[in-house]
Amino acid sequence: MQFHHHGYVSGDPRVQPAAGTGLDRPEELPDETDVLIVGSGPAGMLLAAQLSQYPGVTTRLVERRPGRLEIGQADGIQARSVETFQAFGFADSIIAEAYQITSMNFWSPDPRNPQNIVRSARERDDPHGISEFPHLIVNQARVLDYFSFCAENGPGRIRPDYGYEFVDLTVNSEGEYPVSVRLRSTAGAQQGEIRTVSAKYVVGCDGARSAVRESIGRTLDGDQAFHAWGVMDVLTDTDFPDVRTKCAIQSESGSILLIPREGGYLARWYVDLGVVGAGDNHEVRNTPIEAIIAKANDIIHPYSLEVRNVAWWSVYEVGHRVTDKFDDVPAADTDTVNPRVFIAGDACHTHSAKAGQGMNVSMQDGFNIGWKLGQVLSGVSPEELLCTYSGERQEIAQNLIDFDKEWSTMMAKKPEEFANPKELSDFYTATAEFPAGFMTQYRPSMITGEPAHQQLASGFALGKRFTSARVMRVADTNPVHLGHHARADGRWRVYAFADAAAPGEQSALTSWAEWMRVSPESPVARFTPTGADIDSLFDVKVIYQQGLDDVDISSVPTIFLPKTGPFQLVDYEKVYATLEDDDIFEQRGVSRDGAVVVVRPDQYVANVLPLRATDELTAFFAQSLLEQHPSPSA
Repeated sequence: MQFHHHGYVSGDPRVQPAAGTGLDRPEELPDETDVLIVGSGPAGMLLAAQLSQYPGVTTRLVERRPGRLEIGQADGIQARSVETFQAFGFADSIIAEAYQITSMNFWSPDPRNPQNIVRSARERDDPHGISEFPHLIVNQARVLDYFSFCAENGPGRIRPDYGYEFVDLTVNSEGEYPVSVRLRSTAGAQQGEIRTVSAKYVVGCDGARSAVRESIGRTLDGDQAFHAWGVMDVLTDTDFPDVRTKCAIQSESGSILLIPREGGYLARWYVDLGVVGAGDNHEVRNTPIEAIIAKANDIIHPYSLEVRNVAWWSVYEVGHRVTDKFDDVPAADTDTVNPRVFIAGDACHTHSAKAGQGMNVSMQDGFNIGWKLGQVLSGVSPEELLCTYSGERQEIAQNLIDFDKEWSTMMAKKPEEFANPKELSDFYTATAEFPAGFMTQYRPSMITGEPAHQQLASGFALGKRFTSARVMRVADTNPVHLGHHARADGRWRVYAFADAAAPGEQSALTSWAEWMRVSPESPVARFTPTGADIDSLFDVKVIYQQGLDDVDISSVPTIFLPKTGPFQLVDYEKVYATLEDDDIFEQRGVSRDGAVVVVRPDQYVANVLPLRATDELTAFFAQSLLEQHPSPSA
């Protein structure tokens, strides 16, 4: 964490100085706003936290509830989400209070006595070592609390406007605020009253029954698997030995997915209620909690559980549906019309809870659209950037639906339907990278380059999230994870991996660094806003092949030692050496001739280029950034 560069901070350093719209934010919902977020779920709250980093953008979030969520249905936090929490500054805090999943146990009928279950396998949760971050279980309400803190204490000072229900919207063809939104007050003396708010952009994060989605004519399409599950968060007295370990239980009486909860005592039980007839008309949703408990006891025989307290419970039918487009522009007009209304989270995709993906994918929706709205409304990027949101996230949602269909179908199988007793556990291990959130790979676009030079950094796959590795920070001799320094501040990361020349010697790196600093053709010169710090848009770092003792910081090019803030203080945390026993060049397949790795503000690798490819670097950024200082040769 870096602070004090705007003056001495005596209080909580996570509370950033208010700026722009955050300096005089009106308590009452205004009649006009740049961005109106509808819904304070995971997608909406992350989006608010991101947009709070853009204090020149007026953002309001409306929520029909009268206050914060007290208990949420989602609880699984995949490693990719914890990486995201790191970017927002609260990964360590939420890890400390969460339950950590390190393994999963599998139970199946005892071959000698099939009426009883026995443990048949135990699998590591991250068998491939794909992330340094853990797989967590923590209530959705706490996740929202953390993002709410980020939003309220970012420069933009965004707080939810509780007590407003979305009614409908109209997109007009003209005007600075072309989206007219009608809201109904749900609390206080104004309860029932309708008012209109005009916005430049609206993002519907209002759940599976999204009224925003309906207002733009989108529908959730797909199928409903006629299979019901009861889910309960309960405190139990039980002799089942693995009650504090994640379990998939298959028995002759049905299936259970057991997930221990944070705090050491609470656990979530997903209990198979069986196939639902086509004419059920959702009657299964009226199944009482007592029936779910009885079914759970049947499944775990010869063990038993006695429920002492029920924190929450529900019954649902598995459905797999996805919206064909995540904005208001007809597919035929995508190349000619820029969107004004977006949908995110459950408004776009619904599926079972078995793979623990709902909250995680929703947050990545919010992360994706957040920085894009911020850059467009800040005058840094053209409106066309917003067209990339639907294309990128719709494909990811479809991949999720396809995976969840396979996983939830396997969870609902009867034991005799498996080819072998380890089929379920083998599938869990083989597919671990997908539910962990690391199979997302965006296609080439204006913000993701072609893989022409991928071989220069094979471990940083284009379109996939930046895979961190340990390095040595030169200034303070601290071994750190390179990716952990990147914050959700809307900046592009540009990592310059040096060639083999000794630091300070003339080399491909020093030529590149000088070009970046002084050339009017460089991205820093052409796209950094007037009057802004040199690193306000591009966070440029260097990683040397040499060890700590061979890197003299006084010989490092000044582009890696920028002066920032009102006092123009040197930022010393952009210069790294290689660890002797943990070589990032070797780990990530980086060429010893050096390479430039560009990472988007949402942590996905955007391009890999040679150090000599300066024209290509500028041309890449010119696709998604607006000229602030046109090149003299233009």
